[in-house]
Amino acid sequence: MSDPTLPVFDDLHEENEELDGLVAELSPTQWTLPTPAPGWSIAHQIAHLAWTDRAALLAATDAEGFAAEVQKALTSPDTWVDDAAREGAAQPPARLLAEWREGRAALDRALRAAPAGARFPWYGPPMAVASMATARLMETWAHGQDIADTLGVTRTPTDRLRHVARIGVRTRDFAFGVRGLSLPQEEFRVELTAPSGAHVWSYGPEDAGQRVTGTALDFCLLVTQRAHRADLALKAEGPDADQWLNIAQAFAGPPGGGRPAKGDHKGAGA
Repeated sequence: MSDPTLPVFDDLHEENEELDGLVAELSPTQWTLPTPAPGWSIAHQIAHLAWTDRAALLAATDAEGFAAEVQKALTSPDTWVDDAAREGAAQPPARLLAEWREGRAALDRALRAAPAGARFPWYGPPMAVASMATARLMETWAHGQDIADTLGVTRTPTDRLRHVARIGVRTRDFAFGVRGLSLPQEEFRVELTAPSGAHVWSYGPEDAGQRVTGTALDFCLLVTQRAHRADLALKAEGPDADQWLNIAQAFAGPPGGGRPAKGDHKGAGA
């Protein structure tokens, strides 16, 4: 019987390789270019991915060691992510690139070797093996988008986005809760056209009274807060679904500020 988790491992590997292709030949000056994340250069973005890969590897292989890292984070909860990115970005680009490559390869081996049903500690609830890989893919894609935008590169979306879309749907209630808002009392129907055009990814009951429709790419840009709703062609039916598109957040932590709209888009996203 084939392992159902293999596709996400393979997709994570491919997502990393695509991003590697964007940064592998950058000049030292390009590594310092500011990205849409305030205060973060391209080097900060890769340093953050490398650091998070190392944290995931520790969680998968050394629970006690990971618990110690969590305690360190608790001593500076408002700055530890930025501190780690700044420390990593201070390295020469070649060393940073090598560390990122080595760390993600080690994580790939650890996730593939983990026993079925294993769960790893994390900064929130424990994560299953496939969930850990899915979360790493989402973050790699999202930070890759920051880098692509900085370099003026338009990436061709792939059906690997199904993993990001799934997290975006599953974190609906989190987005409301983290803002202290009342949770929707009913499921939504979400229908997203896959980048390949060969599928429509559907979530929720077909007869739901509220729904969201559009392309998977636009939905993933929205839930990772890499684009403003006004710049995307997503449609919402129902007041709760409409509100969700204003606050959607697939990543953990406090409410994100998101990207500003690029201009006046009357009616866009409605």
